[in-house]
Amino acid sequence: MEFKSDTDGIRSFVPHYSTLENEIGKVIVGQKETVRDVLIAVFSGGHCLLVGVPGLAKTLLVNTIADALGLSFNRIQFTPDLMPSDIIGSEVLDEHRNFKFVKGPLFANIILADEINRTPPKTQAALLEAMQERQVTAAGTKFELDQPFFVLATQNPIEQEGTYPLPEAQLDRFMFNVWLDYPSYQEELLVVKQTTSGISQKVNKVLNASEIQAYQQLIRKMPVADNVIEYAVKLVSKTRLKSEFSSEITKKYLQWGAGPRASQYLITGAKCHAAINGKFSPDIEDVKAIAIPILRHRIVLNYKAEAEGITVESIIKELL
Repeated sequence: MEFKSDTDGIRSFVPHYSTLENEIGKVIVGQKETVRDVLIAVFSGGHCLLVGVPGLAKTLLVNTIADALGLSFNRIQFTPDLMPSDIIGSEVLDEHRNFKFVKGPLFANIILADEINRTPPKTQAALLEAMQERQVTAAGTKFELDQPFFVLATQNPIEQEGTYPLPEAQLDRFMFNVWLDYPSYQEELLVVKQTTSGISQKVNKVLNASEIQAYQQLIRKMPVADNVIEYAVKLVSKTRLKSEFSSEITKKYLQWGAGPRASQYLITGAKCHAAINGKFSPDIEDVKAIAIPILRHRIVLNYKAEAEGITVESIIKELL
């Protein structure tokens, strides 16, 4: 897919994005911000962690997005006995007594890591190389993953029995940590009407893999003013205890701050947020619009914050 110019590319992206939202809206009622954040992660080439109580259509949302984007899709149900080879694949003996690598479910464009915190850290770690380098290594051989590649993981925040917290290195590889909330009364009425009637909605394919990659490259090429980059980096620096910009609230309530990936994702995400709104360059408002889901899982509260009931979101809003 080629554009006459970058500005033409952005102009064609806006209606495509709008059509995508409408197609996803056929199946997913409400959740506009959640859909926006997942799509920004997709077009920014990032991964997304969806956190919400059971029954909020997290899995359905990922399924629907895969259909609308026309991408290959595999769901991996994370269980306590899942092994790294169950995800990546393993070597088996063929009929000629030679070892050959049989690819696991990780080899698809969109991976739904369902209830990712139900599996032990050694299996969660099988995703680290795939999420960062877009490749896996098995028996000393590197295997490239299909492009584009995204991990969309779901997690249930209230169930602690039989769960393992995600390691910080794993969390940091997720561009967004998106919290799903209960639907409003009107939205829930609509959900119940739609899902108990026997009528199923068909989602049409809006884009294909090469078009998505073209838009990803276009968004990455977007120019950014120095003051916007400075704002993003300063915001991340404010979360660190020993930074020249660290604020009083940081020193009082935080145990750990965000790393450089947060600054990179703030700018990449701001570019995509600008693009979906038809702008040719992001401004500080675009950075603010996506700051909470990018920073929320990169900041660790101390005991004082937990004792006083201070939330990560309230600290990010204060820093903004």
